[in-house]
Amino acid sequence: MGHKKKASLKAILQSQQTRLKNKEKAVHAAEAAELKTKQKGKGKAPALRPTIPFTFTDKILLIGEGNFSFAHALVIDPPLSLEHLPPSNITATSYDSEKECYDKYPDARSKVDVLRERGVEVLFGVDGTRFEKCNALKGRRFDRVVFNFPHAGKGITDQDRNILSNQMLILGFLRSVVGCLAEGTIPAPNLSRKPKKLADDDDDEDIDTSSPSTVEGTRGTVLITLRNVPPYTNWDVPRLAKTPPKPASLGTPPNPSYKLLRSFVFRRNMWKGYEHRMTKGERAHGRGTTGEGGEDRTWEFCLKDRY
Repeated sequence: MGHKKKASLKAILQSQQTRLKNKEKAVHAAEAAELKTKQKGKGKAPALRPTIPFTFTDKILLIGEGNFSFAHALVIDPPLSLEHLPPSNITATSYDSEKECYDKYPDARSKVDVLRERGVEVLFGVDGTRFEKCNALKGRRFDRVVFNFPHAGKGITDQDRNILSNQMLILGFLRSVVGCLAEGTIPAPNLSRKPKKLADDDDDEDIDTSSPSTVEGTRGTVLITLRNVPPYTNWDVPRLAKTPPKPASLGTPPNPSYKLLRSFVFRRNMWKGYEHRMTKGERAHGRGTTGEGGEDRTWEFCLKDRY
């Protein structure tokens, strides 16, 4: 059955390659045109307000925290709008065991100590594709589930196989996280300016620069952040979430379908002290880059009414 699932995703990859290459060419052309426009306008356009995708009432689940620097930034020195976010509303998790985490990321221990002192729930050994195996998360629902810079970390050199491995990770996460998301109506983010269509003509991605509209009783959202350059763009996360592949075998439940609420630039400088760490950790020179050029971008999804 595993072989059939891989074959299904390989077929998807083959059908996507031409479209993605054309999309990248269009994006590069648009960036070049935008640069020329900015040079002519001599920087008169006002700076966009950064997006803070949380409110101080949210219950937040952080996946794959690495050295826990994002959780630390969220609790110790958050943006002004989150000053009153209770630390007890945050659950920060690591895929590694506690010992493995500290071996990989020597600076994690001090951050975890601070988080626990403040009342943050810290969990180790949490597989983001198998939430049902984590007893501490069973029966619990969250307003925001965050997966910053996911990566399978398998060290595969073949590009197509590497893409496939990470697509499997994303699909597994989107399938498993369903039981962790708060139930309710579809949230409606407040767009501070007119939504803008991105290069892909059927992605319907809104560019958002405001805080989300949080109404009691709205369903939880998933936030996935990646570097918006190849090879990460080749994972095609929005399409995997919105139109996932059908099960390869009879009797297998369908993959859930998500609605893309918005995408926005993830500004690392908004999260003071946050440092991205590679999956292999410090012992494998894990301070490496996540792609040259481009930007960090977050995609925010919620479950469709029917999936």
